[in-house]
Amino acid sequence: MAKKKGKKSFRLFIKTFLCLIYLLISFVLVVSAYRLHLKDKEIIKWSEVKTTNQYSYLEIIQMSEPFAVIKNEDKQIHFVREQEDNGSWHTYLVAIKKEDYGKYKKLIDYTYERTSDEVEPIKLYGYPIKISDSIKNLAIKNIENFVPIENKVVLTEKNFEKYLTDTYLDTTKGQKHDLDYIVIILLVMTFILLVLIVVTILDKDKIVDGVDNLIEKELDERYKNKILEENKAILRQEKEIRKKAVTKEKIEDEEDIEII
Repeated sequence: MAKKKGKKSFRLFIKTFLCLIYLLISFVLVVSAYRLHLKDKEIIKWSEVKTTNQYSYLEIIQMSEPFAVIKNEDKQIHFVREQEDNGSWHTYLVAIKKEDYGKYKKLIDYTYERTSDEVEPIKLYGYPIKISDSIKNLAIKNIENFVPIENKVVLTEKNFEKYLTDTYLDTTKGQKHDLDYIVIILLVMTFILLVLIVVTILDKDKIVDGVDNLIEKELDERYKNKILEENKAILRQEKEIRKKAVTKEKIEDEEDIEII
């Protein structure tokens, strides 16, 4: 009875231990999946962009007419102006689809004072693309048509990156979600672990029996080895005792022999 009760307590311990391990792994997987999801959805401010694979945004208050067209990609390049909270502004380059020109027509007209109706700032989203030499040369030639006279600078190839950076915002590219499949795999693994927790708790000790049998088998092997070693030790002792007894008898027999 005591053995049965002890075995039941041991099984409860194994179940609890397994469930805690499953829960710990599940927690790590969920946290990892959540962090990857946030990273995959992250949208960075244009001024903070460091690599060309970072999805970013610009909030613009002015936009020029297109000064360059990339025919094979059906997109056109514009100057835009972004204003910071402190009132300072920066000029950048953006690419939009030709067919999207109408979306920005009011802002373009307001920029060139064709209308007095104020236009709310517009947020543009996309990926940074390296500015080619041909676009750079066209930007140098056309910048004076966009920047106000009082803010004009002599733009050259040497100081180009200082004022316009070395990339333009390509709004024709939607946000990529390269980490989605990793997040899905992590969530599937978490679901499997949760199923294992339920099975471990509700199942008729199949999982615990497996662990229990392994432990019992290991204990049995150790017990057998221990008994075997003890028997070997006993045999060695008996052998030594018999050896000593034979030696003693031999000595006594030699002492009883008379020399003639």
